[in-house]
Amino acid sequence: MNTIQPGSFLTLHYRLAGPDGADVVTTFNDQPATLTLGTGQLAPAIETRLLGLAEGTRTSFTLAPGEAFGERNPEMIQRVSLALLREHGDPEAEYQVGDVVEFPTPDGQGRFAGVVREVGADNAVFDFNHPLAGQAVTFEVQVIGVL
Repeated sequence: MNTIQPGSFLTLHYRLAGPDGADVVTTFNDQPATLTLGTGQLAPAIETRLLGLAEGTRTSFTLAPGEAFGERNPEMIQRVSLALLREHGDPEAEYQVGDVVEFPTPDGQGRFAGVVREVGADNAVFDFNHPLAGQAVTFEVQVIGVL
């Protein structure tokens, strides 16, 4: 029976739940996921826990606060002027607390997101931490195939 090794190609069902037990993402009600271990598709702490699991295994594990998505970093909370947002985004956009806004990376090749935490008269405060940073998460997995 094949077991998961670094670089393995996997077919699996998985569920990631936040600290309240609610699903963040699940494939159990749909098609299984396919991925290659070590390519960044899963958090490194989750990948480490998958190593050695055999085909057919169904298990779950809880990762300590900060283990899966890092600790919350106060430096990732940034004030951005509304003038700059209008200049580089939709000039008609209205920002509300809780909105998720995408920004281009400095090299223009990718995107990252921030959550609006405050809106003032001339600026908005964004939290660029991963939404699950600093929180415990539960990962459930059913390993279907390992190549």
